[in-house]
Amino acid sequence: MSKLVDAIGQACPIPVIMTKKEIDNGEEGIITKVDNKIAVENLKKLAATTGFEVEVKEEGGLYTVALSKECKECNAMLEELEQQKPVPKADYAVFIGKDYIGEGDPELGKNLMRMFLYTLTESADLPSYILFMNGGVKLPTLDEQAVDHIIKLKEKGVEVLVCGACLNFYKITEELKVGQVSNMYEILDKMQKAGKVISF
Repeated sequence: MSKLVDAIGQACPIPVIMTKKEIDNGEEGIITKVDNKIAVENLKKLAATTGFEVEVKEEGGLYTVALSKECKECNAMLEELEQQKPVPKADYAVFIGKDYIGEGDPELGKNLMRMFLYTLTESADLPSYILFMNGGVKLPTLDEQAVDHIIKLKEKGVEVLVCGACLNFYKITEELKVGQVSNMYEILDKMQKAGKVISF
């Protein structure tokens, strides 16, 4: 029998954390109910990274996300292999929590951020991750110059993660031009795995 997780009304990363808790408790069948697409996408990512099959049903703006493990022996083998693998360490990550650099003139601050992103595209030492939260999510959505630079970084292999709750807050989810919608759980994980984090 599947474990029911009622996360309706909860913003990310709460649905992910609630579901991950049941996975950690050994549940092999979980049904999580949510009311927004951001949570659905993040639950799909959780399923993919934990070896679960996932099925999504939508009705009246409410989503039922069913996670299940069908092959216990296969998953046990995968888990054993995963434990044997060394945890990869990123050289560094860039965390951007606003769309400008420094204090003072706002327009100068925004231009400095664009210059930073451009300079980063020309660097031989690229970050493994670039993480956008709070006001920083305006860069991969509303700032055309910044979008161009971020696309180049992504094309060069930099993983671009954008906070879904922040996109929702600013009502710009549909404006996302580059990067994957993410959550606090995943972003924190990337920061912890990075050798160092450069923050703005």
